[in-house]
Amino acid sequence: MLDLIKYIVEQFADEREEVDYKVEETEDAINVTVLLADYDMGKVIGKQGKIAKALRTLVRAATPKDSKKYNIEIKERGA
Repeated sequence: MLDLIKYIVEQFADEREEVDYKVEETEDAINVTVLLADYDMGKVIGKQGKIAKALRTLVRAATPKDSKKYNIEIKERGA
């Protein structure tokens, strides 16, 4: 699933090599934090958060019912 997240994020980010991913697993969820440069934030989140919302929807739809839920958070580097 992380490959799907990386693929989608890197389609919108200009500086693909500056994108970092932090993955933390809990009992019932997998938390993925996407760290971006400040100038890529708007491109990846989209107007009114539409791209970020679509990314979360795609990941939710692609996750099997019996597996852990994925939570995606998009943050600026250093913030």
